[in-house]
Amino acid sequence: MNKTFGLIGGDRRQAELARLLKEKGNTVWTYGVPGLPDALDQAAAADVVILPLPLCREEGMLNCEAAALPTAALFRRFRPDQLLLAGQVRPAQQMEAEQRGLTMVDYFQREDLNVANAAATAEAALQTAMEHLDRTLLDMNCLILGFGRIGRLLAFRLHGLGANVTAAARRPADLAWIRAYGWRSAEISRLGGRLGAFGAVFNTVPSLVLDRPLLMQLPKNCLCVELASTPGIDQEAAEKLGLPCIWARSLPGRLVPATAAAAICDAVFYIIKERGDPE
Repeated sequence: MNKTFGLIGGDRRQAELARLLKEKGNTVWTYGVPGLPDALDQAAAADVVILPLPLCREEGMLNCEAAALPTAALFRRFRPDQLLLAGQVRPAQQMEAEQRGLTMVDYFQREDLNVANAAATAEAALQTAMEHLDRTLLDMNCLILGFGRIGRLLAFRLHGLGANVTAAARRPADLAWIRAYGWRSAEISRLGGRLGAFGAVFNTVPSLVLDRPLLMQLPKNCLCVELASTPGIDQEAAEKLGLPCIWARSLPGRLVPATAAAAICDAVFYIIKERGDPE
């Protein structure tokens, strides 16, 4: 494949992705990518434009540290014959693209990329926890809130390190799977009275789960690691209670960008191949 790629915005994942694309013999232009030169006109005119994951941090603004760039203004630079790829596209931005006749594909809707991202997030979550703990995870009682992709993979990794794993979920099927794997299960709606022995809590649920009354039941040195984009742990309450609480957002991009970029690169080429675009 020999295409022209434009990478606009993002974090260290985009920088690693640019390197991978160049290694495959493609021409790559970048703008707002950490550590790489800015060439917005060339990047915006490329055959394939790869926008960041997530596409926006703030409503209507591209996820880009280099400049404040509204997506509506950026989309005016694109042509209908280009392929636009972005991650976690919000409805408003999808509508902006469609109104201009643009083809934008959300690469983060792919299951293969979601699984790879979840695996990277789970491993990075352990790294984050171990950097903030003064004791090992071996024989520590650990609670995972939510049993989706990240929750499942995190449970396996904690178990492999010798932690005592409890996973909390809402769906009866998830609770059954937790027990089938040999871990303790808990219903998220019935956590009261069961929180007094945990050394670490990892949240993956993007809605409030641990409010102040529940946080008060945790041991004073319990480490709370927030992995959801919308916090499920009341961080202000945790801080007032003296609980160590880390909002570990965008872990793949911050801690394992090379692995995360390789997964995005694979997804990009799968999308191009599945669309039947010429190589």
